[in-house]
Amino acid sequence: MRVSVVIPARNEEGSVGAVVREMLATGLVGEVVVTDNGSRDGTAAEARAAGATVVSEPRAGYGRACLAALAEVRRRPPEVVVFVDADRSDDPADLSALLAPLVRDEADLVIGSRVLGQRAGRVEAGALLPQARWGNALACALVRLRWGARFTDLGPFRAIRWDAYERLGMRDETFGWTVEMQVRAVRAGLRTAEVPVAYRKRVGKSQITGTLNGTVRAGTKILWTVGAHALRGPLPR
Repeated sequence: MRVSVVIPARNEEGSVGAVVREMLATGLVGEVVVTDNGSRDGTAAEARAAGATVVSEPRAGYGRACLAALAEVRRRPPEVVVFVDADRSDDPADLSALLAPLVRDEADLVIGSRVLGQRAGRVEAGALLPQARWGNALACALVRLRWGARFTDLGPFRAIRWDAYERLGMRDETFGWTVEMQVRAVRAGLRTAEVPVAYRKRVGKSQITGTLNGTVRAGTKILWTVGAHALRGPLPR
């Protein structure tokens, strides 16, 4: 299975190199594409030195960074694309488990659930902040209420078949990217699954949950994204 990894990164020079090297060391990955999302440090140089292809998206935004990397991936379409954060909070050792439902042809989109990982004792104390837990729980509850889809997390560590991704028509440019993917997947009738993953304290301070402003902006965008899709019908097959 040909796998490409996408890593959005903004001011992550202290961790992005390690994430790239660890992903490549799994032996499951064909390429890693890192988006330098307007960094003011050595993020791009560290990622490139570790073996990644680096693209630039100077406009801040998680979704913009993902879309920029995916435009590069599209030049050599893989079978599966994996998303992982640059802060080393996700454990590349979980990649095999994340890919397993795709290998077995049981799912089109697999979410690495930190909530299930926490229940299994695999989340480091203090890594998954209360505001993240409650925000994810609320968003997942709304998705279940509207569409009947059962998710426990909006975790960034995820894998999707390339052909399935191309059907989604992803558009969000900021904090709504992860929930938009899950909602669009449900609307498209994709098979979804979750697997428990480990979660570690990130390297550096989060630009989202690490600040009150970031938390409020992210939470508002996530809820707005769910609401914006609530009255829409299925995506075309």
